[in-house]
Amino acid sequence: VVRRGSSGRDAVTPAEAYFESLGWSEDDIGKVKSCYRRHFHLSLENHVKPVLTWLADLGLSDAQVRKSVVRFPILFTCSLERNLKPKEQWLLDLGLDKSQVAKAISRHPQICGLSLEANLKPKVRLLGARGLSQTDIARTLATSPEILGHSLQRMTYRIGVLESAGLLTGASFRTAVKMTDEKFASRFG
Repeated sequence: VVRRGSSGRDAVTPAEAYFESLGWSEDDIGKVKSCYRRHFHLSLENHVKPVLTWLADLGLSDAQVRKSVVRFPILFTCSLERNLKPKEQWLLDLGLDKSQVAKAISRHPQICGLSLEANLKPKVRLLGARGLSQTDIARTLATSPEILGHSLQRMTYRIGVLESAGLLTGASFRTAVKMTDEKFASRFG
């Protein structure tokens, strides 16, 4: 299959042809390819299809799978056995159910690219050490998975401010960690 590109004729990769067969728009395929260009040669059978299958098996709809991949095409470089499945299990072990894991990954697929040992676990340990219950931690990750993308320093500072003011709860943390620096400073001083 050949498509005319701006610089002449460009061969359609197997991944592009597969995405087209799934009904993905040219715009979505272009977004994936522009972010994923260095890795677009990865095996359809060994990388692309297994990741799409894993996302679907989590419970994501076809539209959510497409949206997750378009937002974070690097998912295709993540190892199922060493990266994606261990993160799924870790979230389940924290108390999220499978539908909450699916929702968290659908809303913020970037968590799949974060190191479990060096990034995610220390953040959850911080929340537990500062008094958030396991239920609050699970609820926080289920409803606001993007907080895992914030730096440990940002989380530590904001928890400290909330603790000093006697305001630390799961809900207050979810709100505070997502605020801009200016809004946080004006609200909590």
